[in-house]
Amino acid sequence: MGENLIFDADDTLWENNVLFERAVEAFIEHLAHPELTREQVREQLDEIERANCRIHGYGVDSFERSLLDCLRHLREGDVSEFDQTELRRACAPIREQRIELIDGVEETLWELSRRHDLYLLTKGNADEQAGKVKASGLSELFADVTVVPEKKTATYERFVTERGLEGSRTWMIGNSPRSDIWPALHAGLNAVLVPHPLTWSLELRELPDPGPGFRTVDPFSRLSEHF
Repeated sequence: MGENLIFDADDTLWENNVLFERAVEAFIEHLAHPELTREQVREQLDEIERANCRIHGYGVDSFERSLLDCLRHLREGDVSEFDQTELRRACAPIREQRIELIDGVEETLWELSRRHDLYLLTKGNADEQAGKVKASGLSELFADVTVVPEKKTATYERFVTERGLEGSRTWMIGNSPRSDIWPALHAGLNAVLVPHPLTWSLELRELPDPGPGFRTVDPFSRLSEHF
């Protein structure tokens, strides 16, 4: 009898945060703050992003807003049309939504789909995420694709209840301790962390101890050995 495997999308199935990191580097270069180090600028940006995500959600629009807010904050309101153009330029590759699947993802999902039920549960801007899923060419492998504004314990509880899934036979698989691992475990599901070297700093948390209901698998292709 197969398991129910729920997959995260960004930085689990395809590259995502690397595009945002490149934009952040371009932002820091453009800012060229005379006193703050790169790390200090990044700390300021993280705080602004954290606040904006709570208000405006995720996605490139919220991210670009955070860059602009950070620029205003660090320059004390002095933002030119040239500044705004440069920020739009930095974010342009993210808007293009060119999907780069992580190594082994497509082959592994096809293999897993032969013996398990696969689902996709991701958070973010609904239109952006739907565009990524379509561009990935993977949508046919999933029983359904769900985009939510945030992944909390109640999100997972609702997800399994609406689909009649048994928690003990259901696994959440993703790269984020904060959004994929802990809330799934708190909802009575099992969880697998697939680490990504560029996981967004706001998604990091300490990990639970390894056990029957939680494991770390690296790289993605080794999921076929575990399931």
